This record gives sequence, C-alpha cells and structure tokens, in this order.
Amino acid sequence: MVVQDSADTRGTSVGVPLEPFLHQVGGHLSLMQYDAHTVCKPLISREQKFYESLPLAMKRFTPQYKGTITVRLRRDSRGHLSLVAHPLKESQEPFQASPESAAMTIWQSLQQTSSSNGGTYPLAQLQHAQLAHSLKKSPAKALLESEFHLGTHVSSLVEGANGNQTESASFNPWGLHCHRAHLTRLCSEYPEHKRHRFLLLENVVSQYKQPCVLDLKMGTRQHGDDASEEKKARHIKKCAQSTSACLGVRICGMQVYQTDKKHFLCKDKYYGRKLSVEGFRQALSQFLHNGRRLRTELLEPILRQLRALLTVIRSQSSYRFYSSSLLIIYDGQESPERTPGGLHPQKAHSGPAKVDIRMIDFAHTTYKGSCNEHTTYEGPDPGYIFGLENLINILQNLQEGK
Repeated sequence: MVVQDSADTRGTSVGVPLEPFLHQVGGHLSLMQYDAHTVCKPLISREQKFYESLPLAMKRFTPQYKGTITVRLRRDSRGHLSLVAHPLKESQEPFQASPESAAMTIWQSLQQTSSSNGGTYPLAQLQHAQLAHSLKKSPAKALLESEFHLGTHVSSLVEGANGNQTESASFNPWGLHCHRAHLTRLCSEYPEHKRHRFLLLENVVSQYKQPCVLDLKMGTRQHGDDASEEKKARHIKKCAQSTSACLGVRICGMQVYQTDKKHFLCKDKYYGRKLSVEGFRQALSQFLHNGRRLRTELLEPILRQLRALLTVIRSQSSYRFYSSSLLIIYDGQESPERTPGGLHPQKAHSGPAKVDIRMIDFAHTTYKGSCNEHTTYEGPDPGYIFGLENLINILQNLQEGK
C-alpha cells in the first residue's frame, strides 16, 4: 500500500532509520526494527483490519498492534539506500534504539561494501568484524544490477557441508536477505518520493538475550480465498509434499542458540519443506537442544500455552488463518541458579521457564465481517486445530521420553 507525501508533512531529514530485524527466521516480507521494542512490516489492509478487530481472547497470543507509519526510501550522497520511517499521529511512541545495535552495525557494514563480483557471500559464516573486510562493492548497485533470487541464495547460506542445511551463525541471515529483496522491489516498482505504509507491531523477542525462535506454518491449507489458480495450485503442491498435509504444521524457519559454541544454529523454510513426519519430530527436539542438553524444562510451559491457544482457536467461529505462522520463543541464555556450590544453569526444578507462543502473519486470514469477503465459514478453523493437536501430541511424547 502506497500513500502520497501529503500523508506526512515532515521534512525529508526527519525520521527513524529502520534496521533489518536480525531475528526474523521465516516469511518473505521484510521485517524491520523500529526501536528496541517495536518492529514494522509492509502494511496489508486485511492484516491491519485483523489486528484492529482482534478478539480479546486472542490478544495474549498475538503481537501488540501499535498503529501505522509511513516509510520512504532514502539514497545518501554515496548512493546507498536505506528505509526511513515517519510516525503518524496514531503512532507516537518514543524511539528507543539501542546505542549499540547489532542490526545497525551489520547493516552499515553491508551498506558500505558488497562483493567484488556481484555475488552473495555466505553471511552466516562471517563474524561482524569480518564483514567490512570480506565485501567490496556498494549494495545500492548490487541491488539493482541483477534479480535477487531469494530462495536460492538464502538456502545456500544455511546449508552445511553435510547437506542438512544447518550452519553456525552470529546472526540469522534470513532477515537481511528479505530486506535486500524488499529494497530491490521498491527500487524497481516505485519512485523514491513515494511513501509506503507499514504496520507497527510489538517486538516479541525484545525481552530475550539470545532468542530461540521456531516459526511454524500452521494448517493444512496455505492459500487465501483471493489466490489465483496458479498460486492456489502452487500452495496445494507445497502442502501435499510437506508435513502440512499429514500433520497440519510444517517448519518455516528456526534459530537455536548453542551455548557450547556461542552461536545460533539456523534452518530455513526449504529445510522445513523436506522433512518427513519423523524428521519434523527430530527438528522439534533439536529446537529444544542447546548443544549441551535437551531443555526439558521448556516442554511444560510450551505445552500449557499451546493447550490454552487450542481452547481459544476452538472458540473462534468463522476464522480461517490461512498461511499464518505460530512462533515458539524461549531464551537460549539460561538463567543461572545459585546453589551452595555456586552458580549453575537453570535446571528443570528451578521454576517455570519463560516461553512465548505467538500467532503472526494474517495477510490471508478471513472471518465473518472482514473486508470484501465473498466466502464465509462456519465454526472454528479445522486445519489450524489439526496442526495444533498434532504439535501438542508430538511435544507431549517428547516430554514423556517416547
């Protein structure tokens, strides 16, 4: 959605520079960091209306909606591109950027330099200090020189030497590449003076020091009611060839902090599509393994929240959450527990661990009363419920050692 300059009368020098959100593990739309507690994403009117009419029972399981902003492309004197947000009247929360932002440090390095041959380096293998020495050319040129094949590049970034698509990373490369693809589209489709509307949403991982995030695509159907026949067929095929069809859930991306090596283990949506039912079970176990041990103390709070969400979804008549995702989040940095022998990592008996369950991505969600709907449904979403029930059963079996 594009809005004209009249929607905001601020000078071009005023605004909030947006940073790529480094903990984005899935999806294809670029998720940007607005401040320490807020992210933003391109506005889709159906998703905005969903947040604005959200049932009270669902609010604890969705990010807090904070309004909208306008965003424009800005090209500096050296030709480097960035996105700058201009808050509207309904979004006047204070800017709370960290003075030492990892996202800005990495992105500034990428803005200053890119590869000498126009290719893409395996960012997941680079530490922050190495970026400036490993990349050569302005990304502003690289973005416009050739089409960016998102799936091909990102899949290779997280594919390990043994072909199982795992990689050591100081940050997850997915968000940076979604951002690069988004800049490419904006540059090719719109003039720079155009303003684009973005949604402001709660940063649901802001309270975690080393956020471990699992992105699960929920339901047995992923296409919306407005999908073209070609898109519908494509999504049906993806579901049929993945665990979406048999389990009602598939992995869309994840990052797991490995305490023994001090880095994230990252997997992407292409890995998730290839998993069998047994592979899905093993991946859930890996998501809960920190390199030293299985975090069994996380299972009970995760299951408790999933069961509560299942009760809520069963009570929502007419809703269909097509193509939405479910995030499972916990902190990879364990809280130390003081014992007579000193400080030790948190054990299962030291109290309930902090976890979070959040539904995201509602661009294709439909319900009675939503905009321009020609199709309405009765009762709760059977595909989403099927996926939740299977997810709960698998995690329960893991808890019981099966």
